[in-house]
Amino acid sequence: MANLKEMATRESRLTGGHRLCSGCGAPVVVKQILAGTKKPVVVGAATGCLEVGTTIYPYTAWKTPFIHSAFENSAATMSGVETAYRAMKKKGAIEEDVKFVVFAGDGGSYDIGFQSLSGAMERGHNLVYVVYDNEAYMNTGVQRSSSTPLGAATTTSPAGKKMAAKSRPKKDLTSIMVAHNIPYVAQVSPSHWSDTVRKAEKAFEQDGPAFINAMSPCPLGWPHEADQTIELAKLAVDTCYWPLFEVENGEWRLTYKPKKKRPLTDWLELQGRFKHLFKPENKHIIDQLQASVDQKWEALLDKTGRK
Repeated sequence: MANLKEMATRESRLTGGHRLCSGCGAPVVVKQILAGTKKPVVVGAATGCLEVGTTIYPYTAWKTPFIHSAFENSAATMSGVETAYRAMKKKGAIEEDVKFVVFAGDGGSYDIGFQSLSGAMERGHNLVYVVYDNEAYMNTGVQRSSSTPLGAATTTSPAGKKMAAKSRPKKDLTSIMVAHNIPYVAQVSPSHWSDTVRKAEKAFEQDGPAFINAMSPCPLGWPHEADQTIELAKLAVDTCYWPLFEVENGEWRLTYKPKKKRPLTDWLELQGRFKHLFKPENKHIIDQLQASVDQKWEALLDKTGRK
């Protein structure tokens, strides 16, 4: 179980001084996930904000072995590394118990890297795959991804007279990973650090693949004030837009239940990408979003035994 005092004594495996935006959720997610193991860890990252902001040549913010893969193949790259490690350990060339983790954005996971991710999970590689989900292609100019929610404005799904931004709902990648029948799947938020670290601990100790989907607010692409990152991450949880749960060996478990479920508008109104939805002609989209959140929350309560 995550202990704040004990964690405070550990050296972070991602240093300060990187060039990610002020208020970016990704480095917070990374630090919390990597706090989930004391063992040596090899980190891989797909092309994206995290990779670009932490490895500008000749500098690196990583205090771990680090592999930069192409946008579409981070899971395949780490699959090869993990396989080579197992072969070398079998030959006695390596004795250490090494862990493997991939960090990738939603573009490199929900979309371009989906085939690579699915393949690694299906083959059963012993690695942890973490999505820092900021809900668009932020690194290349805030284009829509399949993780972008209904009604969110991006540069390729703008809000205007003819279209009220993205017209399709967000893909449910977490449930898709559950359907792969892997040992461990979880959703986390940087606002709930203890929950995140505990789930990371579980993920790293699995005998087989684990998948973690992490909410990652983006001041540039959402947009919001840099000091609102954790507040927005918490609101995503308290509105039940981004519920915190885990699926361990097929068993669904809710790990946080808000004392009072807040209306989705509390989360939407702090983000510039949704400001057009508060015009009278777009109210029906907010109603659709709220209805979707309500339906999915009730379904999750059913799956977790309404605990």
